Amino acid sequence: MIFMNLLTVQSYGGEYGDGLATFTTSEAFILTIIIALVGLFVQARLQSVFKKYSQVMFPGGMTGAEVAEKMLREHNIHNVKITHVGGHLTDHFDPRTMTVNLSDSVYSSRSIAAAAVACHECGHAIQHAQGYAPLELRSKLVPLVSFSSSIATWVIIGGLMLMASTNNETLCWIGIGLIAMSALFSIVTLPVEYNASERALAWLESSRTLRGEELEGARISLRWAARTYLVAALSAIATVLYYITLITGRRND
Repeated sequence: MIFMNLLTVQSYGGEYGDGLATFTTSEAFILTIIIALVGLFVQARLQSVFKKYSQVMFPGGMTGAEVAEKMLREHNIHNVKITHVGGHLTDHFDPRTMTVNLSDSVYSSRSIAAAAVACHECGHAIQHAQGYAPLELRSKLVPLVSFSSSIATWVIIGGLMLMASTNNETLCWIGIGLIAMSALFSIVTLPVEYNASERALAWLESSRTLRGEELEGARISLRWAARTYLVAALSAIATVLYYITLITGRRND
């Protein structure tokens, strides 16, 4: 993959001495742009897939909310409420209120796509009930990431100004550390989201709620949804790399 090739830092030596091949600011910027374009493609593809399978009716005619209730019930979870929220694909599980919140396009829809999304969010509720470690870690990171993301840019700007006048990089690296918290959060999110989809598909199949082409449609829908989180993680890593090269590049000027 191009991404892996760009991130590889290779050792070299010989008559010119030992050293490290550096990842330049321009390369980091190009990588960020590439990932942003991939993200746009993935988002567009997700919308297309969701639209396609929103037109395929769920066998038995249950709504997204009814499928979610059934999945929670069969996992012996009775303290989680299914609620309706506005928007499109704004679905989420909130452990603070113990609610699975389903969007306009899922809550009352009787489609395969709605069932897949509803079951995915129930997968998070099951993770919470079973103490799934990555979910617990992500929950603990939320307040820290919220704080760090709100001040990171200002710390970086202040660090660059200080570095220009004193060559002191300390504040810059603190800013990069704050940005890295968002990257860590995105990375931790990956197993949480992929596992929720796995739980959703496993239940849909084992309960015989979906079969054959309908089950494959749900799988495709969740697969593209998961890829949005993968792109977000890659983007966060690329951002950290960009700022690292920005600081080290200024040091070498």
